[in-house]
Amino acid sequence: MQLTHYNAFEQGVSEISQFRRMKTYAKARYKIFRETYLRNEVEKIYQKDINEGNTQTRESRDKSLDKFVKTKASNMRDYADSCFRYLRATGMVEISQRGHSLSIMPEKKAEVEYFLSTVDRKPIYIDDEEKYKEYLFDTAMPVLYSDNRERLLKQVAEVTGITADLSSETTEKLKDIFEEAIITKKTEIVNKQIRSLKEYKDYADVMTVFDDIKKNAFYDTPLMLEWNTWRAMTMLDGGDIKANLKFDDKGQPMSTAVGNMADIVCDYGDFGLSVEVTMQSGQKQYEMEGETVSRHLAKLKRETGKDAFCLFIAPKINESCIAYFYALHTMNIAFYGGQSVIVPLELDVFINMVEQSYRAGYVPNSHQVKAIFEYSLEQAQSAKDENEWYARIKDKVLNWL
Repeated sequence: MQLTHYNAFEQGVSEISQFRRMKTYAKARYKIFRETYLRNEVEKIYQKDINEGNTQTRESRDKSLDKFVKTKASNMRDYADSCFRYLRATGMVEISQRGHSLSIMPEKKAEVEYFLSTVDRKPIYIDDEEKYKEYLFDTAMPVLYSDNRERLLKQVAEVTGITADLSSETTEKLKDIFEEAIITKKTEIVNKQIRSLKEYKDYADVMTVFDDIKKNAFYDTPLMLEWNTWRAMTMLDGGDIKANLKFDDKGQPMSTAVGNMADIVCDYGDFGLSVEVTMQSGQKQYEMEGETVSRHLAKLKRETGKDAFCLFIAPKINESCIAYFYALHTMNIAFYGGQSVIVPLELDVFINMVEQSYRAGYVPNSHQVKAIFEYSLEQAQSAKDENEWYARIKDKVLNWL
């Protein structure tokens, strides 16, 4: 948010370098150092508002400076997260295995250097709407790295390993070959990950990532939660587990599942399972996830034509969600395909579920998975309220094997 003009880019780089140098001296006191540094930055950016007493935030009546600074600091992180997502969407920036850093993909370095050397940072046509639109919608602009045939032929050879002469192919055909090769390579990488997960080779890493998620140690924690839950689901049972998140060319998580579909879909042959994850808590969790989860489950039932259930995972489950999911167990709603069996689990309980699977010494079968949801439906009929039902479900999952 500090970068308000492209001419201030070098100044921003300098300030980041300075922050990194200061960070190395903080060492064990890094958390205190970071909080102090962030507060100073926020107070510097919003000095005019603070001096004039304009410290009431949009969704609160609290006018205190602490509340104002906390809200603005949170907004700054949200903007940074959004910026990182746009960078990753280019396919040129990769995330580290631990999810703590971003870097240019080595394979994309030449392409990035090409953009940096050919695309001017200076805005153009800012006062001429027609020319702006003409430029914006010109499919030939900007000229891409791969628009050069010699470079494209080299890229195809590097990715596909094809040694035959492809110079007779059209540019469009070469681009198709290149794109298909990348998709094939990415599929192979993800399939290798799946095989490793099913053999529990990555168990320790999955658990470490969950620990970091609970500490909110990632630049995009919701993405890492979705990705790591997919890995855990792949590991703990023998179903066909599909993540609807996007992977980059190296099989690393790039963006969360798009709208109108479950985060993770599990096919167990005679039934299906949707898995929804969220970092949201409080009333916001119910407002953003409640109806959406039941709608995704109904969609899965319609598309597969078979019975399906849902697992809802969050660091903390809001009471409104517990009440809503409990009610759906007891209601026959045609729009949702009958009763909606949605089991909410706190992240720690789900992690315990995975640990049990690892300690069991065998791969749990689909009937053991299904038993959780059958038990949930049964208990919803006999429990006096949602709290008793939820307590019974949690106890069942803590002893599911």
